[in-house]
Amino acid sequence: MKNAQVYLIGAGPGSLELLTLGAVRAIGLADALLIDDLVNPDVLEFARGNAQIIHVGKRGGCNSTPQAFIHKQMISLARAGKVVARIKGGDPFMFGRGGEELQALRQAGISVSVISGITSGMAVTASLNIPLTHRNCTHGVTFVTGHTQGAEEPNWQALAETGTTLVIYMGMSNLGHIVQQLIANGLPADIPAAAIQNGTLPNQRQVVTTLGQLESMVVAEKMASPAIVVIGEVVRFAEMTEQISQQLAA
Repeated sequence: MKNAQVYLIGAGPGSLELLTLGAVRAIGLADALLIDDLVNPDVLEFARGNAQIIHVGKRGGCNSTPQAFIHKQMISLARAGKVVARIKGGDPFMFGRGGEELQALRQAGISVSVISGITSGMAVTASLNIPLTHRNCTHGVTFVTGHTQGAEEPNWQALAETGTTLVIYMGMSNLGHIVQQLIANGLPADIPAAAIQNGTLPNQRQVVTTLGQLESMVVAEKMASPAIVVIGEVVRFAEMTEQISQQLAA
């Protein structure tokens, strides 16, 4: 880990056990920490007692701290001689706007070190024993955000035709549209699918079903963000796990 004025830190999907040693070290170095809403607040146990804590809320569907304000805060603190930790959920470069923050800091002449985190699309699915790739099921995995509309939407036809596992971030508020588009563009309605809320945390909840039934089950279970959606044949491994658990409980 190189020395820097600002550390862009991925705090992982939620469980403190999935925080990296690099993240722990960088948090402990910081004079000021800018922390997102979705980060487990227990990560602050590794901060110095006199460190300045700044909460910069970032949560889908809620009022969020403007990105420009976050940029200005980091630059201002760094220019004041403080070591800054910008703590983000998952990995800072996976749908976390870390690239934008890196650009802003570089343009301001601020040195930056990026501390990778375990992205939720990998850790949350693993919590249900879902392997994102399996040579008997799929040759790859595609990560995509569902938090877009209109001209900025993903190419649903291309996604439906990839033959890869699909992992969708920030898709719960738009789930009906996502399901409709994938089926309309050729993905079978009976392909396995799962939605996982608060993954890796004690209050984790999930539904394991088919793509065609996914939205109705999510509504029935009153699930909401933050959540990951995974679609593909590999989800059958989660189904087998749940069947075995039910048998053992019987």
